[in-house]
Amino acid sequence: MQTHSTTLVLRGISSMATQSLLADLTQVYLTQTGVQVRIESVGGVDAAKRVQAGEAFDVVLLASDAIERLIASGHVQTGSRVDWVRSPVAVAVPAGAARPDLSNEAALKATVLASPTLSYSTGPSGVYLEKLFERWGIADEVKARTVVPPPGTPVGTLVASGQAALGFQQLSELMALAGIDVLGTLPADVAFITTFSSGIPSVIAADAARVAGVQSFLQFLASAGVQDVKRKQGMDF
Repeated sequence: MQTHSTTLVLRGISSMATQSLLADLTQVYLTQTGVQVRIESVGGVDAAKRVQAGEAFDVVLLASDAIERLIASGHVQTGSRVDWVRSPVAVAVPAGAARPDLSNEAALKATVLASPTLSYSTGPSGVYLEKLFERWGIADEVKARTVVPPPGTPVGTLVASGQAALGFQQLSELMALAGIDVLGTLPADVAFITTFSSGIPSVIAADAARVAGVQSFLQFLASAGVQDVKRKQGMDF
């Protein structure tokens, strides 16, 4: 693996879904190469807005559709996208609560209808769930019982505090939280997996050394050697 000067520090921004994983991976990368990568994790919508505003990041790591929009708008360099991890959507209830049936689509629909309150993220998984609720014909009914998480607030914390009786979010964001029971991922017939991608912001296009440093980091993120780290966080590639 290419090693760069220890003076190189890369700054990136990501959504909350990959925060813990990136904390682990950047530490491994630092140990292997001496290159420090500092990733700020915020709500995905806010992250994209900051990149669009021209804030100086070396790398942006978001859901693939968000990266594509930033490429289309000229804020991320064309051809720089690298898909590096996939994350399934999971379901959680407050710790000790009854564990509803999630064995198939019909069971999931019945569980959603029976839940007095529910919450889901505002990212790609939330968009998917809203379309699923529309297909089931229950969108309006569900919306009245939905607790919308504030930006950067994990759905699991709303479930743990009792504000939501049922929560949907990336498995990686739910699995480490106290006060909840993770029931598993969505049933196979309606499963949803988010692909997270990375891109190089256009603002650093003229800095060849920095771009090369980012490219080496992105190759590391997508490499087979870090698969075990991803699996420990409930993700894979």
